[in-house]
Amino acid sequence: MATDPAAARRPVVTISAPYGTGGSVIGPRLAERLEVPFVDRAIPVSVSRRLDIPVEDAVGHEESPQDRLTRWAAYFAPAVQLFGGMAIGEQALHPDQAFRDATEEALREHAAAGAVILGRAGAIVLRDVPGALHVRLSGTRDRRLQIAMQLLGSDRETAEREMHASDLARETYVKDWYRADPADPTLYHLVIDSTRLPMGCCLELILTAISSAARATSGPGGPPRQTGGDPGSGSA
Repeated sequence: MATDPAAARRPVVTISAPYGTGGSVIGPRLAERLEVPFVDRAIPVSVSRRLDIPVEDAVGHEESPQDRLTRWAAYFAPAVQLFGGMAIGEQALHPDQAFRDATEEALREHAAAGAVILGRAGAIVLRDVPGALHVRLSGTRDRRLQIAMQLLGSDRETAEREMHASDLARETYVKDWYRADPADPTLYHLVIDSTRLPMGCCLELILTAISSAARATSGPGGPPRQTGGDPGSGSA
Protein backbone atom coordinates (compact mmCIF):
# COMPACT_ATOMS: atom_id res chain seq x y z
CA MET A 1 0.00 0.00 0.00
CA ALA A 2 1.57 3.27 -1.13
CA THR A 3 1.77 6.14 1.32
CA ASP A 4 2.71 9.76 0.80
CA PRO A 5 5.90 11.05 2.51
CA ALA A 6 3.92 13.22 4.93
CA ALA A 7 1.87 10.23 6.14
CA ALA A 8 5.04 8.20 6.61
CA ARG A 9 6.27 10.78 9.12
CA ARG A 10 3.12 10.78 11.25
CA PRO A 11 3.60 9.17 14.68
CA VAL A 12 2.83 5.51 15.22
CA VAL A 13 2.48 4.33 18.81
CA THR A 14 1.31 0.91 19.98
CA ILE A 15 0.08 0.51 23.54
CA SER A 16 -0.17 -2.78 25.39
CA ALA A 17 -2.41 -2.15 28.38
CA PRO A 18 -3.66 -4.88 30.72
CA TYR A 19 -6.95 -4.37 32.53
CA GLY A 20 -6.77 -1.53 35.03
CA THR A 21 -3.72 0.27 33.59
CA GLY A 22 -5.67 3.07 31.93
CA GLY A 23 -4.95 2.31 28.30
CA SER A 24 -8.44 3.34 27.23
CA VAL A 25 -7.84 6.76 28.83
CA ILE A 26 -4.18 7.38 27.99
CA GLY A 27 -4.54 6.13 24.39
CA PRO A 28 -7.19 8.62 23.23
CA ARG A 29 -5.46 11.51 25.02
CA LEU A 30 -2.17 10.62 23.37
CA ALA A 31 -3.81 10.40 19.94
CA GLU A 32 -5.37 13.82 20.47
CA ARG A 33 -2.02 15.35 21.39
CA LEU A 34 -0.34 13.74 18.37
CA GLU A 35 -3.26 14.62 16.06
CA VAL A 36 -3.61 11.05 14.79
CA PRO A 37 -6.51 8.58 15.07
CA PHE A 38 -6.93 6.39 18.14
CA VAL A 39 -7.41 2.83 16.94
CA ASP A 40 -9.13 0.24 19.09
CA ARG A 41 -12.71 -0.63 18.19
CA ALA A 42 -11.99 0.21 14.56
CA ILE A 43 -9.98 -3.00 14.18
CA PRO A 44 -12.90 -5.49 14.54
CA VAL A 45 -14.97 -3.32 12.19
CA SER A 46 -12.21 -3.43 9.58
CA VAL A 47 -11.75 -7.17 10.04
CA SER A 48 -15.49 -7.81 9.67
CA ARG A 49 -15.48 -5.98 6.34
CA ARG A 50 -12.42 -7.80 5.05
CA LEU A 51 -13.82 -11.23 5.95
CA ASP A 52 -17.47 -10.35 5.29
CA ILE A 53 -18.59 -11.47 8.74
CA PRO A 54 -20.67 -9.74 11.44
CA VAL A 55 -18.77 -7.30 13.66
CA GLU A 56 -19.74 -9.26 16.77
CA ASP A 57 -18.02 -12.33 15.31
CA ALA A 58 -14.86 -10.30 14.71
CA VAL A 59 -14.99 -9.08 18.30
CA GLY A 60 -15.66 -12.58 19.61
CA HIS A 61 -12.68 -13.94 17.72
CA GLU A 62 -10.42 -11.96 20.05
CA GLU A 63 -11.73 -13.98 22.99
CA SER A 64 -10.66 -17.46 24.16
CA PRO A 65 -9.85 -20.23 21.66
CA GLN A 66 -13.05 -22.11 22.60
CA ASP A 67 -15.16 -18.99 22.04
CA ARG A 68 -13.50 -18.47 18.66
CA LEU A 69 -14.13 -22.07 17.64
CA THR A 70 -17.79 -21.89 18.65
CA ARG A 71 -18.42 -18.61 16.80
CA TRP A 72 -16.71 -19.71 13.59
CA ALA A 73 -18.38 -23.11 13.62
CA ALA A 74 -21.75 -21.42 13.90
CA TYR A 75 -20.95 -18.96 11.14
CA PHE A 76 -19.79 -21.55 8.59
CA ALA A 77 -22.25 -24.30 9.54
CA PRO A 78 -24.86 -23.40 6.86
CA ALA A 79 -22.27 -23.44 4.08
CA VAL A 80 -20.76 -26.72 5.26
CA GLN A 81 -24.19 -28.35 5.45
CA LEU A 82 -25.18 -27.02 2.02
CA PHE A 83 -22.10 -28.47 0.35
CA GLY A 84 -22.23 -31.88 1.98
CA GLY A 85 -19.83 -31.21 4.83
CA MET A 86 -17.08 -29.69 2.68
CA ALA A 87 -15.54 -26.46 3.98
CA ILE A 88 -15.81 -23.54 1.56
CA GLY A 89 -12.81 -21.34 0.80
CA GLU A 90 -9.60 -20.60 2.63
CA GLN A 91 -11.38 -18.66 5.37
CA ALA A 92 -13.47 -21.70 6.23
CA LEU A 93 -10.47 -24.02 6.07
CA HIS A 94 -8.30 -21.80 8.26
CA PRO A 95 -10.50 -19.24 10.07
CA ASP A 96 -7.84 -18.43 12.67
CA GLN A 97 -5.27 -17.66 9.98
CA ALA A 98 -7.80 -15.63 7.99
CA PHE A 99 -8.66 -13.57 11.05
CA ARG A 100 -5.02 -13.06 11.98
CA ASP A 101 -4.14 -11.95 8.45
CA ALA A 102 -7.06 -9.54 8.31
CA THR A 103 -6.18 -8.08 11.70
CA GLU A 104 -2.54 -7.58 10.74
CA GLU A 105 -3.55 -5.95 7.45
CA ALA A 106 -5.80 -3.55 9.35
CA LEU A 107 -3.03 -2.68 11.81
CA ARG A 108 -0.53 -1.98 9.04
CA GLU A 109 -3.06 0.11 7.15
CA HIS A 110 -3.70 2.32 10.17
CA ALA A 111 0.02 2.54 10.96
CA ALA A 112 0.78 3.68 7.42
CA ALA A 113 -1.30 6.82 8.02
CA GLY A 114 -0.15 7.36 11.62
CA ALA A 115 -2.10 6.20 14.68
CA VAL A 116 -2.14 5.30 18.35
CA ILE A 117 -3.06 1.62 18.41
CA LEU A 118 -4.31 -0.13 21.53
CA GLY A 119 -3.75 -3.87 21.89
CA ARG A 120 -3.92 -6.53 19.14
CA ALA A 121 -0.23 -7.40 19.66
CA GLY A 122 0.64 -4.17 17.88
CA ALA A 123 4.22 -4.14 19.17
CA ILE A 124 4.81 -7.51 17.52
CA VAL A 125 2.90 -6.97 14.28
CA LEU A 126 4.39 -3.51 13.72
CA ARG A 127 7.85 -4.15 15.16
CA ASP A 128 9.52 -3.38 11.82
CA VAL A 129 7.70 -0.09 11.18
CA PRO A 130 10.38 2.66 11.15
CA GLY A 131 9.95 5.17 13.95
CA ALA A 132 7.09 3.35 15.68
CA LEU A 133 7.15 3.54 19.47
CA HIS A 134 5.95 0.52 21.43
CA VAL A 135 4.67 1.13 24.96
CA ARG A 136 3.61 -1.23 27.74
CA LEU A 137 1.49 0.00 30.64
CA SER A 138 1.77 -2.16 33.73
CA GLY A 139 1.05 -2.42 37.44
CA THR A 140 0.56 -4.89 40.25
CA ARG A 141 -2.65 -6.87 40.43
CA ASP A 142 -3.95 -5.02 43.49
CA ARG A 143 -3.20 -1.58 42.09
CA ARG A 144 -4.79 -2.46 38.75
CA LEU A 145 -7.91 -3.52 40.63
CA GLN A 146 -7.99 -0.22 42.49
CA ILE A 147 -7.62 1.78 39.27
CA ALA A 148 -10.33 -0.28 37.54
CA MET A 149 -12.72 0.24 40.44
CA GLN A 150 -12.08 3.99 40.30
CA LEU A 151 -12.42 4.32 36.52
CA LEU A 152 -15.41 2.02 36.10
CA GLY A 153 -17.12 2.58 39.43
CA SER A 154 -17.38 -1.17 39.99
CA ASP A 155 -17.05 -3.19 43.20
CA ARG A 156 -13.99 -5.34 43.90
CA GLU A 157 -15.68 -8.66 43.09
CA THR A 158 -16.81 -7.41 39.69
CA ALA A 159 -13.41 -5.88 38.96
CA GLU A 160 -11.63 -9.11 39.88
CA ARG A 161 -13.89 -11.15 37.63
CA GLU A 162 -13.46 -8.77 34.69
CA MET A 163 -9.71 -8.52 35.20
CA HIS A 164 -9.30 -12.30 35.20
CA ALA A 165 -11.30 -12.65 31.97
CA SER A 166 -9.53 -9.74 30.28
CA ASP A 167 -6.02 -10.85 31.26
CA LEU A 168 -6.70 -14.40 30.11
CA ALA A 169 -8.06 -13.26 26.75
CA ARG A 170 -5.15 -10.88 26.11
CA GLU A 171 -2.48 -13.40 27.11
CA THR A 172 -4.10 -16.17 25.09
CA TYR A 173 -4.37 -13.91 22.03
CA VAL A 174 -0.64 -13.12 22.01
CA LYS A 175 0.60 -16.54 23.09
CA ASP A 176 -1.60 -18.54 20.69
CA TRP A 177 -0.84 -16.46 17.61
CA TYR A 178 2.67 -15.16 18.22
CA ARG A 179 4.18 -17.53 20.79
CA ALA A 180 5.08 -14.53 22.93
CA ASP A 181 4.37 -13.22 26.40
CA PRO A 182 2.67 -9.81 26.24
CA ALA A 183 4.40 -8.88 29.52
CA ASP A 184 7.88 -9.44 28.03
CA PRO A 185 9.60 -6.04 28.39
CA THR A 186 11.89 -6.69 25.41
CA LEU A 187 8.89 -6.23 23.11
CA TYR A 188 8.64 -2.55 24.05
CA HIS A 189 10.68 0.63 23.98
CA LEU A 190 9.00 2.00 27.08
CA VAL A 191 7.40 0.25 30.07
CA ILE A 192 5.48 2.42 32.54
CA ASP A 193 3.80 1.52 35.82
CA SER A 194 0.70 3.56 35.10
CA THR A 195 -0.90 2.52 38.40
CA ARG A 196 1.72 4.45 40.39
CA LEU A 197 2.16 7.50 38.18
CA PRO A 198 -0.63 9.96 37.35
CA MET A 199 -2.04 9.40 33.87
CA GLY A 200 -0.97 12.90 32.87
CA CYS A 201 2.60 11.99 33.80
CA CYS A 202 2.40 8.76 31.78
CA LEU A 203 1.17 10.75 28.80
CA GLU A 204 4.05 13.21 29.04
CA LEU A 205 6.59 10.38 29.35
CA ILE A 206 5.32 8.84 26.11
CA LEU A 207 5.35 12.19 24.32
CA THR A 208 8.91 12.84 25.54
CA ALA A 209 9.99 9.42 24.29
CA ILE A 210 8.48 10.09 20.87
CA SER A 211 10.17 13.48 20.62
CA SER A 212 13.53 12.22 21.85
CA ALA A 213 13.51 9.20 19.55
CA ALA A 214 12.65 11.38 16.56
CA ARG A 215 15.55 13.76 17.29
CA ALA A 216 17.99 10.92 17.90
CA THR A 217 17.15 8.80 14.88
CA SER A 218 16.01 11.19 12.15
CA GLY A 219 18.37 11.73 9.28
CA PRO A 220 18.68 14.99 7.33
CA GLY A 221 15.55 15.45 5.24
CA GLY A 222 14.10 12.08 6.14
CA PRO A 223 11.66 10.49 8.55
CA PRO A 224 12.76 8.92 11.85
CA ARG A 225 14.64 5.64 11.58
CA GLN A 226 14.28 2.90 14.18
CA THR A 227 17.64 1.91 15.61
CA GLY A 228 18.99 -0.32 18.31
CA GLY A 229 17.59 -3.56 16.93
CA ASP A 230 14.20 -5.20 16.98
CA PRO A 231 12.40 -4.63 20.30
CA GLY A 232 10.75 -8.02 19.94
CA SER A 233 13.08 -10.66 18.51
CA GLY A 234 12.11 -14.23 17.81
CA SER A 235 8.82 -15.55 16.49
CA ALA A 236 6.65 -13.03 18.40
